[in-house]
Amino acid sequence: MQKNRLRMYNVYRNEGIFNMKIVSFNVNGLRAIMQKDFVKDFEGLDADLFSLNETKLSEDYSLFSDFPFNPNGYEIYYTNSKLRKGYSGVAVFTKKHPINVHYGLIDGKYDEEGRVITLEFDNFYYIAAYVPNAGDGLKRMDFRLQYEKDFLDYVNELNEKKPIIYAGDLNVAHNEIDIKNPKTNTMNPGFTIEERTAFTNLLNNGYADTFRRLYPDTVKYSWWSYRFQARQKNAGWRIDYFVVSERIMEKVKDSIIHNEIYGSDHCPIELDIDL
Repeated sequence: MQKNRLRMYNVYRNEGIFNMKIVSFNVNGLRAIMQKDFVKDFEGLDADLFSLNETKLSEDYSLFSDFPFNPNGYEIYYTNSKLRKGYSGVAVFTKKHPINVHYGLIDGKYDEEGRVITLEFDNFYYIAAYVPNAGDGLKRMDFRLQYEKDFLDYVNELNEKKPIIYAGDLNVAHNEIDIKNPKTNTMNPGFTIEERTAFTNLLNNGYADTFRRLYPDTVKYSWWSYRFQARQKNAGWRIDYFVVSERIMEKVKDSIIHNEIYGSDHCPIELDIDL
């Protein structure tokens, strides 16, 4: 079934129904997931842009060819945490050479934690991000909310020039439909009113949550705890997103959560768009 669906996506793309497939995946450690079915899944998804969150790499690679995963036909851009080894990290694989690549937000802020990469193309910006978690006991809540303010300033500046596609583990379940047990999680990181309000504020500035816009009533998750057999019970959270500038939402053909793909505590998400 999965192979047939992927084949149809490629037929649709070849027929011009959409011309770009983008995938984002929090792999919870690149080296760890490569010991599973990741390479086969990467090749099967056949994305034009494929970004990874939480790569957990520490090394600097002088050549792209030295990167732990180096698929044919892609350029690789990555950022690692400079503050803590084996923490955070984002990587982007692209078939098309970008005009420009920027790390972090304005003036490179948050790149010390390996949080954000922006690729500029002719008619859009692609922002791959791993948003800070508010942490146990919400001890990083102030840091998290400052990130949200800084990100909004950054993305609005870009959006004045070209539309944006913002992808990644955004570490927030926006509404009750996006989490299995909303009532028991209101004080937990990722579902506090502060974080949810910050995401609402982002959308209200002229951006669209592609999956929820296309599927307003669909219950589907992208992350499950490793505890209590959460994935088997489908007790999950939807915290991985494709967000786009409102003016290109009409160009989005599909926004997909691939919860049939395993290997991480997250699953990949996909955006099909005609840009």
